[in-house]
Amino acid sequence: MFVLEEKIWFWLLLVIPVIVLLFLIFIFWQNRTRKKFADSSLLKFLAPNRSRSKPVIKLIIIILALASLVIALVNPKMGTKLETVKREGVDIVFAIDVSKSMDAEDIAPNRLEKSKQLVSQILTTLGSDRVGIIAYAGGAYPQLPITTDFSAAKMFLQALNTDMISSQGTAISDAIELATTYYDDDQQTNRVLFIISDGEDHEGNVAEITEQAAEEGIRIFTIGVGTEKGGPIPIKRNGVVQNYKKDRQGETVITKLNPATLQEIAEATDGSYIEGNITSEVVESVNEELQNIEKTEFEAKQFADFKSHFQWFLGLGLALLFLDVFILERSTAWLKKLNLFNERSKKGKKADEDK
Repeated sequence: MFVLEEKIWFWLLLVIPVIVLLFLIFIFWQNRTRKKFADSSLLKFLAPNRSRSKPVIKLIIIILALASLVIALVNPKMGTKLETVKREGVDIVFAIDVSKSMDAEDIAPNRLEKSKQLVSQILTTLGSDRVGIIAYAGGAYPQLPITTDFSAAKMFLQALNTDMISSQGTAISDAIELATTYYDDDQQTNRVLFIISDGEDHEGNVAEITEQAAEEGIRIFTIGVGTEKGGPIPIKRNGVVQNYKKDRQGETVITKLNPATLQEIAEATDGSYIEGNITSEVVESVNEELQNIEKTEFEAKQFADFKSHFQWFLGLGLALLFLDVFILERSTAWLKKLNLFNERSKKGKKADEDK
């Protein structure tokens, strides 16, 4: 497993396109100046060994050297040993509604983006817990199994969108049923399910599924995202609103938060409903609820003995810079043979003249 210790240094890679741009500007200026000085035949006579490929090769070497030095600054580390450690925490599954109604912008920036912000902030405050992610609309689909890797959880979280599930609707019952398969029966950890939704257009026998979840020791907490006043569902193309979703009568559909359904689900499993419009209040409420849940000891595998490998990239970068010093901009015999830029030799020119 690789770990990048100082990712902030990756910003230095932005220098590369600047270097390329400056190189192109310099080549343009150089060619224009040479044309003002003399015509092409005279220039070839005055500078017969001038190479067009050498500057490009030197540029490539400098870019590779810079990239290597940046990676060295980032300090990549690799875990050399996988060990089993004992941790105390709770198994938490986040079931996130990705139906089209979550595109509504009655809460900024929209309901789905707000949901992702909430979960991301909650993940930041968690300790030794394990987390999993489910996405659901007309059906429920696993996105991330139970893991202690919060970085992976945030990555999968950001990939969620309302186009990822073709069947529309809000199958909360399917999400709850899928969540029951996430938990490890052998370790008997305390189990928590957070459902983040607007609660609208729920499908299936929710009461029966929540009863089953309660029997398996799963506490469900629901977070309502949206407003009861509601808002239209935008239809976008390339991020620009083209229209709003309409019903069969041609009227604009107004989607509204339905807290009653979410409250009913939470109460059935001794959980609670949380208003999800203010991020700080949601995170605080979630932390309070989790503190009241007893932590369970479980085993988790993780990489240990991380060793730095920056020296390989540092050595490569310095070697490339050293190589660049010895590459002159004059053409050499082996490069002439490669003829990278369709440069013809004098013999070739003479042969053409004889013809």
